[in-house]
Amino acid sequence: MLAALGLAMLPLQAAAAEPDMARAPSINAADFARFDKALSSDAFGGRKPGTIGAQRTTDFLVAEFKRMGLQPGNHGSWYQTVPADSTLLLNTDVTLDVTARGKPLKLAYRTDMVAQTLQAKPEVALKDSPVVFLGYGADAPAWHWNDYRGVDVKGKTVIVLVNDPGFATRDPKLFNGRAMTWYGRWPYKYAEAALQGAAACFIVHTSDAAAGYPWSVLQNGSVGPQLSLPGSVDPSPRLPVAGWLTRDAATRLFAAAGLDFAELERAAAKPGFEPVPLHATASIALHNKIGHIESKNVVAMVEGSDKPDEVVVYTAHWDHLGTDPTRKGHQVYAGAIDNGTGLSMLLEIAGAFANQARPPERSVLFFMPTLEESGLLGSQYYAAKPVFPLDRTVADIAVDALPVIGPARDMTVIGKGQSELEDMLAGVLRKQGRVISPEATPENGFYFRSDHFNFARAGVPAMLASSGLDLLDGGRGAGQKAADDYTAHRYHTTNDVFDPHWNLQGILEDTQALYELGQHLSHAGVWPQWYAGNPFKAARDAMMKPSVERAAPPTK
Repeated sequence: MLAALGLAMLPLQAAAAEPDMARAPSINAADFARFDKALSSDAFGGRKPGTIGAQRTTDFLVAEFKRMGLQPGNHGSWYQTVPADSTLLLNTDVTLDVTARGKPLKLAYRTDMVAQTLQAKPEVALKDSPVVFLGYGADAPAWHWNDYRGVDVKGKTVIVLVNDPGFATRDPKLFNGRAMTWYGRWPYKYAEAALQGAAACFIVHTSDAAAGYPWSVLQNGSVGPQLSLPGSVDPSPRLPVAGWLTRDAATRLFAAAGLDFAELERAAAKPGFEPVPLHATASIALHNKIGHIESKNVVAMVEGSDKPDEVVVYTAHWDHLGTDPTRKGHQVYAGAIDNGTGLSMLLEIAGAFANQARPPERSVLFFMPTLEESGLLGSQYYAAKPVFPLDRTVADIAVDALPVIGPARDMTVIGKGQSELEDMLAGVLRKQGRVISPEATPENGFYFRSDHFNFARAGVPAMLASSGLDLLDGGRGAGQKAADDYTAHRYHTTNDVFDPHWNLQGILEDTQALYELGQHLSHAGVWPQWYAGNPFKAARDAMMKPSVERAAPPTK
């Protein structure tokens, strides 16, 4: 199988629990556990950018890369400095004041709505802005869908629904059916509204299932400074006011305008829906404290022997949520799973590449971005100012918050159905007697919520891989139960801590698989393609030089 895939292996050692599975000697449980235990220890303070814990984190990562014999990945530097604007809302008693049919309606901050400016300005005032309901706020040519058709929203406040019509109807022929598309995500809706000239955009949190998280996540996320890249880095249009409404608040607003929200919600999911003016106006004033911070992406590489200017990228973010001194008991958001597991996996893979008998033909970059928890800003910055040109970037393989629940019959590919990277990974997994599975909740749009997505938006084939849930011990039911337990009790809490009793066998098999996938990609001439119809394919096709040959994925 390896010969058919063109994969060169390191000297092999047998894994304890799977005698027929060979693993690179540098990929082992002791090192993985050491990495994760250190990165999630209280000494690292929850790895929050701008803290001493962040400095200790980046120092630790660079020290490990140096020990393994890697080289600095950014033209002699181990770092890429990422600037960010900080916007802190000062008037947290702000209200969204609506006048509908001559009658006032006040919507309270955090209870009924959340709002911020995306323009990093100290004062933003919206006064008597006409309100328009735009359905899903999507202009999606591939589905012949345009909620902005025939309406001028310049200076207006647009109200849109979260997710997209396919989720609402479960019609597999409408968008991607149950699976969320990019048009269903809030960054797209805000960006499109800004591009169309809207003064404000409010997304209705119609349900936890539609949004992928409860209203409490939006409430908690509105506390503290909101970060964004400076306009000099990201010059795209930005909304003066961007926010969310609860379903109850939207229902009351529409009723004040003499409209039935539930009825319009159903209508918005049908082709041919037309925007509905609410005969209402909206006003809000935001008073902000503006600041500026810097953080660091960590970049290390193994230089290619034949095509050093071409690169395969592995990605795992290093930042987390820091420490909350107001909490009783444990105060550190350790992030042992999110994303201590991803960092540990990349360190293991880096060691494997560094110890190959022969270096890879192409360079391999280990990219550990900052500010993921603040909106994927570190990877957004890299995509805008890449160390390696994007047309020389073969692919990005990303990992984030991997479940440590034991060996599985599968690996999960988030957003399955994107590119030939999946065919290549499937070929690697066949050697292990395993298969690819899609994530259990495609309606949550996780493909658009991790750092690989900034590579994808730029056109680079990118895959977010995770550990499988079809466990050898207990099957998919046991795996899903374990994953749900993590989400319910440890995700983004101080309970996400290292456990010395973890069964690392499964995650080490995943590490080996992604190492072998990277080996395959490191061979000159291998260029994975987006599948036909993928929304990012056009960007890739436009950037690639005619001389680049397309390599077929393995079939055996």
